[in-house]
Amino acid sequence: MPFRAPTARLALKTVSTSRGPLDGAWWPRSRDLADELSALADVLDPLSGRITRIAVNPTYWPTIPDSVPVNGRMVKVGWFTTELDPHKILLLSHTTGSWNLLVIPPETSTQAAGRLMAAASAGPPATASALMAAEHAFHGGSLADRPQDAAEARGDGDDASPYRAATAGRSRLITAR
Repeated sequence: MPFRAPTARLALKTVSTSRGPLDGAWWPRSRDLADELSALADVLDPLSGRITRIAVNPTYWPTIPDSVPVNGRMVKVGWFTTELDPHKILLLSHTTGSWNLLVIPPETSTQAAGRLMAAASAGPPATASALMAAEHAFHGGSLADRPQDAAEARGDGDDASPYRAATAGRSRLITAR
């Protein structure tokens, strides 16, 4: 299989950052999950020791492939409707155990995606749906879906919420075209 240049838009927590509900964020370019997962896993595979399985929630994906090519081999893809946050993807590996990533809808504006990537990769622990709800609550609408409970993301409503703090943090951004 010929070498492909990485195309994933990805932000990960730094090595020194403690792990929490999310290890970073992924902003796919389309809703073609087979193509997008392959690009994502190609980037994470060398960082994690070897991606062995991928799990998604099918809520926002029109088609879920059974497997995808990753660095010359096939990796199984599974889906969970109730066990996995609809805004999250799980990639399992031999070395890191797992990558839990916020999935930013491809239709999201560049500014909103940047805030979400920073929040997921540098901020205090928050769930994927809580970050999506916070983005909508604080910045309004260029996201593909509407969060149902913005109060969850805001916490007690003050400006010291995990989302606000996270968007001011630092992260490691991996992006290529």
